[in-house]
Amino acid sequence: MLVNPASGTADRQRPDDLRRELAAAFAANGVAAELEFVPGDRLLNATERAAGRVRAGAIDAIIVGGGDGSVHTVAGVLSGTGIPLGVLPLGTLNHFAKDLGIPAGLAGAVAVIAEANARPIDLAEVNGRAFVNNSSIGIYPFMVVDRERRRRRRKLAKWTATVLAVLRSLSHFPLRRLEICGPGWTEPCRTPCVFVGNNEYRLERTSFGTRARIDRGELWLCVAPPQSRLGLLSLALKSALGLLRQSRDLRTFRADSAEIRSRRKRLVVAVDGEVEILETPLRYRTRPGALRVFAPAETEPPETAGHSAEPAAH
Repeated sequence: MLVNPASGTADRQRPDDLRRELAAAFAANGVAAELEFVPGDRLLNATERAAGRVRAGAIDAIIVGGGDGSVHTVAGVLSGTGIPLGVLPLGTLNHFAKDLGIPAGLAGAVAVIAEANARPIDLAEVNGRAFVNNSSIGIYPFMVVDRERRRRRRKLAKWTATVLAVLRSLSHFPLRRLEICGPGWTEPCRTPCVFVGNNEYRLERTSFGTRARIDRGELWLCVAPPQSRLGLLSLALKSALGLLRQSRDLRTFRADSAEIRSRRKRLVVAVDGEVEILETPLRYRTRPGALRVFAPAETEPPETAGHSAEPAAH
């Protein structure tokens, strides 16, 4: 069990208290678990060591305690290995855990792990970098870079820095001239944002920003049209309120692979909320069933995976 002590909710607890709470929860479910607190910059190496212990038969699974960034790191190591992953949602938003139906409380999350129901789910990748949730180009990575700069220089709280970064991004947002290419089609666009989801994201008000499934074996690309600053602000407000209309406000595409081309040699890209500079073209693809995750048992059979060789655009 690898816990990132700097994750959202973990950071608000004393390590000794969290250790006792986790030990009690696993003992109550009859599971023997070794706990190691691992800072984010050492999580990759710690996961690789733990994976070696699984292959040697010393342990059965690896559990990550943290937010989506921590899950992203561990999932990248376990992709394609068949090693089961357990998730303790100790981050701020925990999108991945919510989409899998993992309870927010530690007791419930540990109970799911103890049931040992390992489901195969998809990962996606861009230029060989795996992601569990999504990747984006344009205004979001621009905002993240500005937010982190404000946090470093002015020692601001994350939410305060986020609000200020959003306001600056809306007033200085970048427009990108891109080509989105799928199997047999090419779509030129000029856009402030391209969003690539590991499977489709919902846009309805009551379920905005969630996924019904993470095992359809598809990428979901969402392109915002060119906007004035006021129009982009309106689009952001609609997103926040769950009022987006896919047919009017966005263009969406489904594919199992896609290439995003640009005149620039490199682009700033967000991958599960972390910003990287990647060489173009950006090559995205889905990895169906690449990760096994402990998750609640499904009450309905999986829906049939749907692939589209043409853009399902509006």
